Amino acid sequence: MIVLSFRMTDSTFDQVLAKKIDHTLLKADASEVDILRLCNEARQFEFATVCVNPSWVGLCASLLKESPSRVCTVIGFPLGANRTEVKIKETEFAAADGADEFDMVLHLGRLKGGDFAYVEHDIRQVVQTAKAAREQALVKVILETGLLDESGITDACKISLEAGADFVKTSTGFSEGGGATVEAVRRMRLAVGENAGVKASGGIRTRETARAMIEAGADRIGASASIQLVRINTA
Repeated sequence: MIVLSFRMTDSTFDQVLAKKIDHTLLKADASEVDILRLCNEARQFEFATVCVNPSWVGLCASLLKESPSRVCTVIGFPLGANRTEVKIKETEFAAADGADEFDMVLHLGRLKGGDFAYVEHDIRQVVQTAKAAREQALVKVILETGLLDESGITDACKISLEAGADFVKTSTGFSEGGGATVEAVRRMRLAVGENAGVKASGGIRTRETARAMIEAGADRIGASASIQLVRINTA
């Protein structure tokens, strides 16, 4: 394993916002050096989690063992159309490698086709698998809100709640339908009330946008531009 040390000199940052951010790197070409940098940044700024593809979970768990930052990974990413059995195995492997949080993509085609029983079962199996493996596990369900109308967002939120999810999340960030919007976050918060968290993710690149998402009801922010979001300009 490559061992690198990155010295971060920016000590002026929004610590409250940092603790709401999942510091994310899900690009296909992310290297081990990139992941090491991500974890060093998470330690420096005390982000809520690092969010990485499943093959990097073990490395992140070892790097963040003594850190308040947790390890988040993605399940059924980015399309959500894998068989439930595949999502279960992904969850089992990720939990064994040290993942604490699991952002799963629901089966959008089944949802839009009205097969709500399938969607709920799919989510419930991941939730049960994650929590059986790790008592404090959190499961976030990615809805891909850019491809849903208001009623679809509401349906997806209600199904996620019924299945035992801890959070609903706007987007993968990889869909042509776009990323998070204030309107989608408001709809999600209305649908789940105080019974689940809301994560806004996809295209959040400024402090102003992040703040708008939080004001609309988001508890977590998923972002790759995390340092840019939390840095306070003192000039």
